[in-house]
This record gives sequence, structure tokens and C-alpha cells, in this order.
Amino acid sequence: MAYSTKKSQSLFERSLRVLVEGGSSPSRGPANYGNYPLFLDRSEGAYVFDADNNKYIDWMMAYGGLPLGHAHPKIVQAVGEAMATGALLPAATQTEIEVAELIQKMVPSAGRVRFASTGTEAAMAAIRVARGFTGRPKFIKFEGQYHGWYDDFLVNAHPHPISSLGHRRDPVKIADSSGLNQRALEDTIVVPWNDLAALERALENHQGQVAAIITEGIMANMSVIPPLPDYLSTVQDLARAHGALFILDETVTGFRIAPGGCQQHYQLEPDLSTFGKALGAGLPVAAFVGRAEIMESLSWGGVLHYGTQNASRVGLFAARANLQVLGDDNANVFEHTWSIGERLVNGLREAFKETKTSAIVQGVGPMFQILFTKQAEIRDYREFCAFVDRDRYRRFVHALFQHGIYMTPASGLHSVTSLAHSPEDVDDTLLAVREVLLNGEYA
Repeated sequence: MAYSTKKSQSLFERSLRVLVEGGSSPSRGPANYGNYPLFLDRSEGAYVFDADNNKYIDWMMAYGGLPLGHAHPKIVQAVGEAMATGALLPAATQTEIEVAELIQKMVPSAGRVRFASTGTEAAMAAIRVARGFTGRPKFIKFEGQYHGWYDDFLVNAHPHPISSLGHRRDPVKIADSSGLNQRALEDTIVVPWNDLAALERALENHQGQVAAIITEGIMANMSVIPPLPDYLSTVQDLARAHGALFILDETVTGFRIAPGGCQQHYQLEPDLSTFGKALGAGLPVAAFVGRAEIMESLSWGGVLHYGTQNASRVGLFAARANLQVLGDDNANVFEHTWSIGERLVNGLREAFKETKTSAIVQGVGPMFQILFTKQAEIRDYREFCAFVDRDRYRRFVHALFQHGIYMTPASGLHSVTSLAHSPEDVDDTLLAVREVLLNGEYA
């Protein structure tokens, strides 16, 4: 049966009468998908099905939000139980304590836990806490890293022409949106990542003013760019030497790279950390955690943080079930996702080598991304902007759709493995990749 997405096209045309660009996030619209996006209808395990009933092996897993895969039985059961006994209660709940205790057990730096609804909200709150605790106004963020759509963060977080970025010793701040508060970025200091000299310079130039350094453990908004050896531990040391807090944004990496996230994998002790995506197993649950004396700044009369949906009961039922599986040694979740990731990444590299395709695959464990480039490695935002062929990658992924493989069409994002993926899914994906490469379907 010929591949067709006519129903997706029809739904997109219908959506334009009520939605902007067909949905509620640019990442799901024409900016990434071209003329019209795929409209997905349902999912199960490692697979998604679109409105035309095409079946795909899903390597996106809801932008990393489903470490156990789609519709895991324990998550389905937990959500059903929560809905049957009250979706949202107007007070504290025992479940809130239990999920916080599970997080504490997995993340040693979590002296105290505070729940939010999204990774953006958690990062916003973490910066506010850092400013309140230190009494300082500024913070350092790194080029190419995305911490949500809060005004103070929306700078140099998307690809731009390399000629517009300025000298790496004095990066040009490029706002990523219209409508920002005109003074929002005055206290945001932008520094190239994986460059300790640049960070030291920024700290010296703003002595006594920097409340925090915020960083991802693995850069995940410019494909997958790992930190250089000892880079993160040195960033942590520099922050403390200058009286600033070290904030680790684990929205993408938390409960995915390891039970304790990047801080476990790279042996870090952040002052504050943010979590989202994989925490809620598909529901909008986020958290920020940290040293007790810092987090106690949230006590009434200190740093304000409200939210009707903070610690949503349905979300926490899902999070509790999710963390119980992730923390179960017998489930071997992380061993499995790392094994599947290694098998797929090695297979992709071999396929590109055999077909003499100018492409590399960068990854850490269950996170990976394909980059069409002649470079042997991409180490930071500037190299991504200068050397990665994003259009070629988009065409390649659109060709894979027709073979039943679902990856993000945005080269700045990445793919992830889950507990639901099997070695057979890897083999089927590699077969499709070879067909696309050999037939030149994406040229």
C-alpha cells in the first residue's frame, strides 16, 4: 500500500481555522515539518500511528518524555487510579511527599524538592531562587542552550548564521523572540560552551554580580553535544569560587541518562537542578531541587512561587509509577536504553561509512542525533551553526517517514531510546536508513 498522509494534510488545513500553524508549539508545525506536519493519532510501546494509520518506530518518545515508552501498563493504571479518585485536590497530598522522597533517593543533591508543571517554569523558579538567595542580579547561560521560553533565557538558543554571532570572546546577544521585555536580557551573560577561558573571563568581568551559572549536562538543543572531559566539574568549581550557584538543567537528561541524571553520570553536586520531560512519563510534571538552605528561600515571605497545577495529582501518580520502575534494579531500564542506543548509533555510523555519506552521529547513552557535516565532531553552538547541513537532515528524515521511521525533522533536537524499544526495532531502522541512503531518496 502506497504511503499517504492525505488525512494529515486535511487536518492541517482544518487546524488553520482555529490554531496557529496547526498546533500549540512551533516544534510540531511547518517550521520543522515543511508544508504540513504529521498528525499523530495514537501510540503503543515503541510505535506511533498517524491519522492515515501509518505505523512508525518512534525515536522521539514525545521529546524525551517517555522513558518507559508509550502507554506503559503501570503508567496507564496509575493515571486511571488518580482520575477515579480526584484529578486535582486543593491541598497538599501524601503522593507529593512520596514522589519527592523517590526523587531524593535517586538524586542526592535534592535536599528539598519543589514541583512545577513544565521545565520552563522550573528553570524560571531556579533563577529566581538563585537571585533571592545570593542577592545578585545576573546569571550566565551558554550559547545554544535552551532553558525554556522565559524572557531572560531567550537568547542565542536557536541556530543563526555564524557571521552574526560576533567574536567568541564577546558574543553578540541575539534575542530569539519578538515581544521580550526590552531589559530582560541585560542581566543575562552569554558565554560559549565547552570554553573554560571564556567562562573565567565572564566571571572576572562581572565580579560579585553573578547569582548563578546555568547549564545543561549535555547540550540537547543543538543536537547532542557532550561536555569536554572535566568541563562540568570545573564549571561547578568556578561558580563556587565566585560565590555563584551552580544550576544543572536536567529537564532533558534527568531520569534518562542515569537514575540520578547527568549529575550522577558526571559526578556533580549542583546547588540547584531542574527536571521535567521524563519525570512525568508524558504528563506535565516538573520539579526543581537543591540544597536545603537554598530551597528554604521559598518559605513564605521569601522567594515567591505559586501554581495551581504544581504537584498535580494525576501527574504525580504517573511520576510515582514511573520513578518506581526507573529505580527498580530488576527492570534494568538504563542498561537497556544504553544498550539500544549503542546498537543503533554504531549501526548508523557503519551505514554512513559504507555509503560514503558525509554524516556523523553524536550521542550519550540513550540520546543521539545524526548530523550531516564533514566535521569529525561538533563541539559547540558555533560549530553547529557553521558546519551542519540542517536542510539535508530534514529531507533525510522525511524520507525515513515513508519507511515507517519517526525521528525529529529538526537537526537541533535529538532522538532517544526507551524501555519499549527492541533490537528488532534497531535493525528495522538501520535497514530503512540504508535504503534511503542507497536510493538517494533525500537528495
